[in-house]
Amino acid sequence: MLIAIPDLLSADELSDVRMIIDAAGWIDGNATSGPQSALAKRNEQLPEDSDASKQAGRLILEALGRSPLFVASSLPLKIYPPLFNSYGEGQEFDTHVDNAIRIKRGVDFRIRSDLSVTVFLEAPENYDGGDLLIEDHYGVQRVKLPAGHAVVYPSSSLHRVTPITRGRRVASFFWLQSMIRDAEARRTLFDLDRAIQRLTGDLGGKDRSVIELTGVYHNLLRRWADS
Repeated sequence: MLIAIPDLLSADELSDVRMIIDAAGWIDGNATSGPQSALAKRNEQLPEDSDASKQAGRLILEALGRSPLFVASSLPLKIYPPLFNSYGEGQEFDTHVDNAIRIKRGVDFRIRSDLSVTVFLEAPENYDGGDLLIEDHYGVQRVKLPAGHAVVYPSSSLHRVTPITRGRRVASFFWLQSMIRDAEARRTLFDLDRAIQRLTGDLGGKDRSVIELTGVYHNLLRRWADS
């Protein structure tokens, strides 16, 4: 399931994030790569434990917590601290799959990567290329969103970032472990949640059917969730 999150960051939040990261020092993007990714990856990245990365990452995490669409679609249990990358002309990230387990160095923190997230931080008209191509059951999905928007997609999918031919692509990227490990169960809960929200708008929150369906949602969540 691929979900676009429009306007995750407000204009002011986007400006704050860019002010923080644009003033920071960037390093080779392979600092966090596994053996397979290192063969395919050509970009730059903020050092994971830099003050700039931590400060900008907190702003993104706060925005995620305020997004009902993000929470409903991913049901996050643990989120890897957001990272930041930059692609200049000629740089790309060839086809790869994200590591199943992400371990934060130096601390006791690891997650199973169920979902990957990209938050676009550069206006698409400012660069050519740099499309995120995600392979799923319906073919290849091409994603290039406005600055401040995000996309959530399965970490198990093959994906790539196409070469930059003009300008610079800047983004935040990270992974999360969902409370719902099974992707189909997660999709079922998301579809049910959306249906309940529509019925609530049409019938009101006190309608008996809305209340009963809400109970079904939470009982399925209890049955399937890891905690």
